Amino acid sequence: MIDKKGYECPDSEECICVYNPSTHELIDTVPSAKEKDVVRILSIAQKGKEIWGEIDPDERCNILAKVADNILQDKEEIAKIVCCEQGKLFRHAINEVKKAASLFKGYAEKARYMYGSVLPDNNSDMIVVRREPLGVIACIVPFNFPVELLSQKVAPALAAGNAVIVKPASDTPLSAIYIMDLLHKAGVPEEAAQIITGSGAIVGDFIASSPLINGISLTGSTDVGVRIANCASKNLTHTFLELGGNDALIIFEDVDIDAAVNEAIAARIFNSGQVCCSTKRCVVHNSIKEKFAAIAAEKMKNLKVGDAMDPTSDLGPLINERAAITAEKQIADMVSLGARCLTGGHHFDKTYFEPTVLTDVTPDMPVAKDMEIFAPLITIIGFETEKEAISIVNQSRYGLSGGVMSADMARGIRVASKIDSGGVVVGGSGMYRTNHMPFGGHKMSGYGSEGFLNTLEEMTKTKSLVLKNVLR
Repeated sequence: MIDKKGYECPDSEECICVYNPSTHELIDTVPSAKEKDVVRILSIAQKGKEIWGEIDPDERCNILAKVADNILQDKEEIAKIVCCEQGKLFRHAINEVKKAASLFKGYAEKARYMYGSVLPDNNSDMIVVRREPLGVIACIVPFNFPVELLSQKVAPALAAGNAVIVKPASDTPLSAIYIMDLLHKAGVPEEAAQIITGSGAIVGDFIASSPLINGISLTGSTDVGVRIANCASKNLTHTFLELGGNDALIIFEDVDIDAAVNEAIAARIFNSGQVCCSTKRCVVHNSIKEKFAAIAAEKMKNLKVGDAMDPTSDLGPLINERAAITAEKQIADMVSLGARCLTGGHHFDKTYFEPTVLTDVTPDMPVAKDMEIFAPLITIIGFETEKEAISIVNQSRYGLSGGVMSADMARGIRVASKIDSGGVVVGGSGMYRTNHMPFGGHKMSGYGSEGFLNTLEEMTKTKSLVLKNVLR
């Protein structure tokens, strides 16, 4: 499917098979790297950070702008790869690729104006504060947004002058390989931008444990984030972790119910429910809960689940059969605890999952707290008072994003201010992200953030140069 010319396979005959979750066909194979392969890549990265760091910053920006152009030029092909290896609807894959291009373009422009500063001092000394690259950044990318989230990490890291090592998810390595090839074609030295495929438990942990890594930017599950943070801690390596979420949408009794249902569904079926910041808990006022649930069930029942390349599909498959089986068991467990399944609840044809609505979910059930389900599932939890709604939302160990819907804007803002998460949308679901805003979580949803506002600076370290007696 892709031209891997120039992609040097690690010294290993073992391979990872990449399947199309829509058709279950084998697309390609990639190497499954071992520790000795990581050692070699880490050594090459030390040269890469010197080569890339010595290139004039303005020229680095020109190269990254060219990367953006290359991505846009090949957007159809890249989107097709994303669609085939990840199961994302083609129209959504196109938008993801366009966003990736805008990230490289935006960070290239911002890096042109990343200045140092001169601090106040006495009459004889001068203090100059410089921003310098961290060094080598490990970029660990999940399966659900293989191009966008690669770009969220690689673009600012390179713009700041760092070398990068990309570790893509084993299910979705092909689009990452394609993007890395475009980086090299634009002029990024191969030593400064490398990719390695393999088991996260082997490759990811080994990279995170290495003193040769100066920063780790990871998007993934909370369990993986904790493991990587533990590996990095012995070297005090900078880590940026965007982890899991069980985000809630509070819906008050004064809303337009149809509009609220549409908002919840749009947020939950996007990427077949495999989004960290999608609305996973609908916390609905008891006076409208039954009506909300009935409308949601009817609309979810009529959605078309199908091949991601089919333009008539409303949602595609889950990433693999294992994910579908896991989601089905999680839902069944909640039903056994007393939740009521109004529609769906089962997977079919290996990777596909029925759009599902669970109601009568009580606040003490795992799905109302810390159980994150990656599937097209709307979970409905009733509440009576504003205070109770806030309590239900904040009882989760997660705090990535959230939303509040009410006709009373003052109430919406008041409630949003009390939700403990990295972002809250007033008037809609929390599945909202722009390139500019800082995106990241509270609590076990991670730390650090991504976005034009501050990520470029976080990819650098400061150094104070004191010029002693220079003004005397």
